[in-house]
Amino acid sequence: MRHGGKILADQLAIQGVKRVFSVPGESFLAALDGLYESGIQNVVCRQEGGAAMMAEAYGKLTGKPGVLFVTRGPGATNAAAGIHVAKQDSTPMVVFVGQIARGHRDREAFQEMDYRAVFGTMAKWAAEVDQTDRLPEYISRAFHVAMSGRPGPVVLALPEDMLSAMCDVPDLPAVAASVGAVSEAQLGAVRSMLETARRPLVVVGGSGWSTDAARDLERFAQAHNLPVAATFRRQDFMDNRHPNYAGDLGVGMNPKLAQRLQDADLLLVLGSRLGDIATGGYELLDPARPGARIVHVHPDPDELGRVFRPDLGIAVKAPELLAHLADDPSRGDAAWSGWTEAARADYEAWGLPKETPGDVKMEEIVRWLSNRLDDGAIITNGAGNYAAFVHRYFTFKGYGEQVAPTSGSMGYGFPAAISAKLEHPDQPVICFAGDGCFQMTCNEFSTAVQHGANVVVIVVNNGRYGTIRMHQEKTYPGRVSGTDLVNPDFAALARAYGGHGETVLTSAQFEGAFERAMAAGVPAVIEVKLDPEVLSTGMTVSETRAMGEKARG
Repeated sequence: MRHGGKILADQLAIQGVKRVFSVPGESFLAALDGLYESGIQNVVCRQEGGAAMMAEAYGKLTGKPGVLFVTRGPGATNAAAGIHVAKQDSTPMVVFVGQIARGHRDREAFQEMDYRAVFGTMAKWAAEVDQTDRLPEYISRAFHVAMSGRPGPVVLALPEDMLSAMCDVPDLPAVAASVGAVSEAQLGAVRSMLETARRPLVVVGGSGWSTDAARDLERFAQAHNLPVAATFRRQDFMDNRHPNYAGDLGVGMNPKLAQRLQDADLLLVLGSRLGDIATGGYELLDPARPGARIVHVHPDPDELGRVFRPDLGIAVKAPELLAHLADDPSRGDAAWSGWTEAARADYEAWGLPKETPGDVKMEEIVRWLSNRLDDGAIITNGAGNYAAFVHRYFTFKGYGEQVAPTSGSMGYGFPAAISAKLEHPDQPVICFAGDGCFQMTCNEFSTAVQHGANVVVIVVNNGRYGTIRMHQEKTYPGRVSGTDLVNPDFAALARAYGGHGETVLTSAQFEGAFERAMAAGVPAVIEVKLDPEVLSTGMTVSETRAMGEKARG
């Protein structure tokens, strides 16, 4: 006989779970008791949003579901921010939510919520476990659903009386690995489409990739001399130093790459949903109008034809298809050789630093950091104009080096960095965060200290919500409203938490500050104070305002 919390913990161990993230609550005390002697690390966080982002980052890094425990009501709603990231980023995740006792339902008891309704459109599956003896069944299904097709989050609500009840029930074995189903007909169809192309472009994205998949992509691209573009915040899917890498289709993308996307006569889309960011708000590619031929490879058949009509749709995991295509004979003399060389030249020119005003120049700092860090260093970030410097000037050298939200969630970078450091303690983990972005989850600094996650956070301080200010200046030039910030001393804040903190006022000071932060042996913050005029890699406040005034007048 075991109580439900012990059954749950035993089932997680069988599924191979080594670490969970949580903020404790009285609604799942039995689960906490089950974890007590389970051997599963419980990373206790300070707020459910940060905990959810840590779990999501774990799923992104490993390809296995990140596991999250939160309490009912406010705990669950706080966690929604990270669950939304998992949804939009196609990241496997299993969320356990404490729930009121079953006998109190439908009376709006303390913190009562209907989690099927709350998370019904945000999760792949949301359910409530009513019977203790069905816990193994529900948990098995949760892990299957989280990883099947297009991966994503699953939410299971656990009534507290169900969880504390005793039961004798057998465990179920772990989720079995799925077998790829790539056919010769599918491979032949892709080859036939390539044979008639003159300006092909490979577009990669989605989830479920690996180091082997990245190598297969390089082999395939090199053998056929194909240009490869990564979608938003998937830049680590291919070594950026590779001669076939052409840049990223993200926010603030290279205008020449945007034009190349429009000029392509064949798009080989591997894993990506080909959403609004990659297509410039559906303006570079319009799903309502005929355009380039599209070969769309995605594990979920429901995604094929959902937005863009593919000329060839293949419902398999992109890495599984690549494993076969990578062995194709070389076509080094392909008709598009000049097209590929030009794509690479455009990317290299785009990476040349464009000087920004002020004593601290982020373009110089990011390029220096890119050259300083060895292969395997992990870069995380949240959302904000500061991230454009990372996208444009950092060279990602291998798979797993970029952990960032395609959903554009602020506050993500710091909890993601903590999760990455716990998973890869011997690798440097660097977080870029804006002043507004960092303050959304900086309370997790004590989580980092408690669990020995010695990350380095570069807080880019421009005293404003920069992205919103940029759009504000374009749309309502000169009418500043709701975008200025009064900030703390971030370096002092880090020290108050027991970490290392420094402030950088010139680019020349950054190198020494970074080396000291890396050697500190505790989590560290380097506050970088930007000229308030800087908005992004290419625009200042004055230039953006002038652009807005011209558009209006």
